[in-house]
Amino acid sequence: MTLADHQTRTLLLGFSAIVVASLLIGIAGGWWYLAGIPALALFGYLALVDFRKIFYLLFFFIPLTVEVWLPNGTVTDMPTELMTVVLMGIYFLYTLREGRNLRSDFLRHPITLVLLLHLGWLFFTALTSQDLLISAKFSLAKIWYVTTFFFLAGSILKEEKDLRTLTWVVLVPLVFTIFYVLRNHAAVGFSFADINSVVYPFYRNKVAYACMLSIFLPFVWFTRQTYRRWSWQWTTLAGAAVLLLVGIQFSYTRAAYIMLAMGVGAYFVIKWRGMKPVLAVAALLAVLYTVGMVRHNNYLDHKPVYEKTITHEDFGDLLNSTTKGQDVSTMERVYRWVAGGHMVGERPWLGFGPGTFTKFYKTYTLHGFRTYVSDNKEGSGIHCYYLMTAVEQGYIGALLFVALVFVVLLKGEAIYHQTADLDRKRLVMMVMLATVIIDGLLLMNDLVETDKIGSFFFLCMAVLVNVDLANKKTLDDRQQT
Repeated sequence: MTLADHQTRTLLLGFSAIVVASLLIGIAGGWWYLAGIPALALFGYLALVDFRKIFYLLFFFIPLTVEVWLPNGTVTDMPTELMTVVLMGIYFLYTLREGRNLRSDFLRHPITLVLLLHLGWLFFTALTSQDLLISAKFSLAKIWYVTTFFFLAGSILKEEKDLRTLTWVVLVPLVFTIFYVLRNHAAVGFSFADINSVVYPFYRNKVAYACMLSIFLPFVWFTRQTYRRWSWQWTTLAGAAVLLLVGIQFSYTRAAYIMLAMGVGAYFVIKWRGMKPVLAVAALLAVLYTVGMVRHNNYLDHKPVYEKTITHEDFGDLLNSTTKGQDVSTMERVYRWVAGGHMVGERPWLGFGPGTFTKFYKTYTLHGFRTYVSDNKEGSGIHCYYLMTAVEQGYIGALLFVALVFVVLLKGEAIYHQTADLDRKRLVMMVMLATVIIDGLLLMNDLVETDKIGSFFFLCMAVLVNVDLANKKTLDDRQQT
C-alpha cells in the first residue's frame, strides 16, 4: 500500500468515525444538530485540500439562498453569507502562504485599481459616518464580497472551462427555483397580484427573481455556443435559455424587460465599438436631466396624487399607470430620490456614511411626494445605487463608482476586440452583457450588496481582468517566438 493510499484510508476511517459518533450521540441525547458535524468536517477538509469546490458550492447555493432575520434585527443570507465570510478567510490564508506566487499584474490592472479606489473612499467615508456602527457593518460586508467574488474568483476562474463549470453549477439550482415559482404561480392562475408571494422563500420579491434570471441569461446563451450544435449540452442550455425567458415573462417586472432589450442593444454596441459615444451621450443626458429637474425646483411639478397612486393588480393597468405617475412603486422611488437629493445637498462631499440612507432619509422627504407605502416597514433603500452612493459617500464616492462602471465597460469592449480566440471572445461578451444588465438595473434598484446580484457584479470584473492578462501573455509569447 502506497503512502497516498494509506492517507486516503485513514481519512475515510476518520470521517466514518465522525459520522457514526455524531449520529449515535445525537440520537442518544436528542441533540439533532450534531448530525451537521460530518458536513462541517467535510467542509473543513475541502477548505484545506481544495477550496475551489467550496467556491463552486457557494455559487450552487446562491439561487437557493433564503433571508433569515436574526434576533437583533439583522438580516442575513443563509447559507451563502457565512460561506462568503469563510471563503474570505481561506483566501487570506492562501495569500499568506502563496503570496510570492500570486500574480501582481492582477492587482495592477486598471479595473482592480479603480475598484480599490472606490473601496478606499468607501472606507474613508465610513470613518466620517453619521452612524459609525451601521457603516462599519456595511464596510465589513463589502470586504468579504469583494475578496470572495473578485479576488478569489480571479484566482479560480482563469480558463473558459472554469466559467462553463460555474454556469452548470448555478444553472441546476436556478432551474429548480424557476420550476418552483412557475408551479406556485400556475396554482393562482399566473396572477400579477400574487407574483411576489410565489417567489418566496428563495427570492425577496419578483424584482430579485427577475433580475437574477436576466443577469444569468447571457451565461446560459454564450456557454451554449461553446458546445457542438445539437449535442445534449447545447440542447439543454438552449432549453434552459427558453425557460429563463419564460420565468422573466411571468415575473411581470418592467426593469427586467427593459434590461434584456438593453442587453441586445449592448451586444451590437460592443461589436461595433460604440461604447464611448454611448456612455458619453448617457452621461450628458443624465447631467441635463438632473439640472433640468433641480433648476427652479422643476421636480415639484412631478408630485403624485396620493389617492390615485396605488398598487395595481393587473399588469396592463400597471403599465398604463406608470406613464401617468400613478404607480405606487415608481412614485415611492421618486419620493426617496427627492429625499436623497436633499441629503446630497446637506452633505455633498463626505455623505452620511455607507449604509445609512434608510436611517436618515425620512427627515429629508417632502410630504407632497408621499405614497401610502412610505412608512417603509421593510426598511428598503433608495432604489438607485448611483444616487445612494452620492448620498452615503458624497460626490467623490459617486464619481468613483461611476468611473468604475465606465472603466469596466470601456476596458471590456477593448478586451473583446483584442481577443483572437473565439471561445475567449464569447466569454468576454458574456460577462460584458451581464455587466451591462446589472449596471442598468442599478438605476432603479440597490443590488450590489445582495448575493444573487452582487456576486456576479464583481465576478464579471475578475473575468475581464483575467482575459486581458491572458491576451497579453499570448501576445508576449508570440513576440518571443
